[in-house]
Amino acid sequence: MLQPTNCDDDSQIEALLAPFGRFGVELGLERIQRLLTALDQPQTRVPLVHVAGSNGKGSVCAYLAAVLSAAGYRVGRYTSPHLVSWRERIVVNDAPIASADLIQRLQQVIAAIDPAQPSPTQFEVFTAAAWLHFAEVAVDLAVMEVGLGGRLDATNVVDAPLVSVIVSLSREHWQRLGPTLADIAGEKAGVLKPGRPAVIGPLPPEAAVVVAARIAALDCPAVWPTPAILTGQGQARYQDIAYPLPLLGNHQLVNSALAIATVESLRTQGWQITDEAIAQGMGQARWPGRLQWVTWNPQAQGYPLLIDGAHNPAAAQVLRQYVDRWWADQPDQPSTRRQGTTWLMGMLATKDHRDVLTALLRPGDALHLMPVPGHETAGPEELRAIARSACPNLAQCQTHPSLRDGLRAMAVNSAPLRVLCGSLYLIGHFLATEPYGERQQAAVKY
Repeated sequence: MLQPTNCDDDSQIEALLAPFGRFGVELGLERIQRLLTALDQPQTRVPLVHVAGSNGKGSVCAYLAAVLSAAGYRVGRYTSPHLVSWRERIVVNDAPIASADLIQRLQQVIAAIDPAQPSPTQFEVFTAAAWLHFAEVAVDLAVMEVGLGGRLDATNVVDAPLVSVIVSLSREHWQRLGPTLADIAGEKAGVLKPGRPAVIGPLPPEAAVVVAARIAALDCPAVWPTPAILTGQGQARYQDIAYPLPLLGNHQLVNSALAIATVESLRTQGWQITDEAIAQGMGQARWPGRLQWVTWNPQAQGYPLLIDGAHNPAAAQVLRQYVDRWWADQPDQPSTRRQGTTWLMGMLATKDHRDVLTALLRPGDALHLMPVPGHETAGPEELRAIARSACPNLAQCQTHPSLRDGLRAMAVNSAPLRVLCGSLYLIGHFLATEPYGERQQAAVKY
């Protein structure tokens, strides 16, 4: 289970970061480069595997960090956003950074800020803290996830990464990255560096053309792996390497193949990683809040609950595929199937609400809507109107003022499948505030 840190420590971390939150998201490298120069260029002491893409970045990072750790390396992992605690973003060998260390790193970064220059954003401050921590604890290498885009992201400050990975590409953050898939692909391809290895996932044709042209221009040795093959329940094979696959969903056949192709690239560069370490690490990978089964309120006769971010259309389609497979695996009982899926959702105001709801909802489903606490949320009533338009034959569509109210409302019926989704921040709020227990994978694996 994810657990929050000490409340006093959390408050101090929030207090250090809060002044930079007002600067929002502002892409660009000048501020982070100025800050890292003032910190004596910690990123130059950290060999980097850089992971970009629209969806799947986090699970690829989780696989890579677990495999490299199993191979005996000291591995830093940097991902965002967090679910419960800021500490989750900076991890060394599966251990989140200690609160005292994070506070110290943030204080060092803030002290290095030049007040005469434009202020760094919150993400830039935190990214600098990650680089500083990884350098100070002397990781052998770091696996770092791009925050937004690639070309102008604060993580994109290393000229010669060990490997650059582009996991996937869809039309997301188009307001900042450009209106077309080609525009977005150009921004994500900014993580590619001259002559450095690249591992590329399956991309839409319009995006693939842009990425391939960038690879050719930079003379990058590139691999476009085919998906792994499912060989049994929870077991997969990529080329000649067999391994457990603990993360749910057919898309993990793609993500795990990308991770192993990246490991293969590292092996050609002299990193000592055996097939046994690959299998061990892949089996140990964990990535909470994505297609995760829990039991809500287990001490009070709660119910099984599938939780997933599903915060953009591509992620919603992945969740829908898993839900369809779950239903296909159930006994053919019409009385059960007529109940449909029961959804509890909250979404941020900036997301593509109609596309997500269209991807997820089916006639006969029940939908419960709530705000995302502590964030710029879409109004539940607004979402209800969109949902009714996108799927007119819902069995039920209700709004609730809070997560707890929505969870209680879902307890009233005996729906066979209940899903909480729509925002990673909402999933984090659930994990931080609600009573739940871990649950074994339910009924269908992929």
